[in-house]
Amino acid sequence: MKTVIRSLTLLLVLTLLFSTNALAKNENAKLSLVALGDSIPYGYNLGHNNNASTSKYAYPYLIGNDADMRVRNLAVPGWQTGHMLNALQTDQKYRQAISQADYITLTIGNNDLLLALNTAWELSGKDLQSLPDHLNAQIATAGVKLATNLPAIISEIRSLTEAPIIFYNVYNPFQISNPLYPVADNVLPGINYQLNALVAGPFQPYQDIVIADAYSAFGIKQAEFVIAGDIHPTKAGQEKLAEIGLSELMQFTN
Repeated sequence: MKTVIRSLTLLLVLTLLFSTNALAKNENAKLSLVALGDSIPYGYNLGHNNNASTSKYAYPYLIGNDADMRVRNLAVPGWQTGHMLNALQTDQKYRQAISQADYITLTIGNNDLLLALNTAWELSGKDLQSLPDHLNAQIATAGVKLATNLPAIISEIRSLTEAPIIFYNVYNPFQISNPLYPVADNVLPGINYQLNALVAGPFQPYQDIVIADAYSAFGIKQAEFVIAGDIHPTKAGQEKLAEIGLSELMQFTN
């Protein structure tokens, strides 16, 4: 009987010791940030050869450095909302990474809208005068897809985690001298209003989702924030995206 009691006592001590050590390890572990999205959080074209891996200058890593967080960057260049929704529904590794996140950044929808613009540009015969008519029709089509996919994306993420989500809306990717700049600037405020409402509006059912306003942050500073001859952020642009994302994230850490 004494032997049994000693064994039980030793087991209890070891259990408590293990639990205490595990708790201390968890308390000291870094929080994790998971970045979901397209080529923008990927950091596309920030280096001579970053087609095969994300760039350390991409905004998720900059946020991680400033906030002392581990970063898992799951962004994929070229992804539209349909690609992300499919991954969320079917890719177990993708789902597992999200389930372990403490914070999430989300940048998606840009390629849906760029496809609409490119299609309208081709249909107009690359004529700026007739472009708006075609663009309105293409944006309406893209809008239906976004209105379906974005809430579904948020729902899938929320089925996996309650981690706060910072959603980045759409900046104007064209230089001011580009004739497409005013075209994009004419439609983006309305588009972003709808995107913001879909993701974080009063009628969506989930909490702890905020907007990082990339459109306002970039303003008319495309020469500084967008790579010349490209649509992706410069290092300065990524720093600006990190700045506004970190600002939104901090409200959850205070």
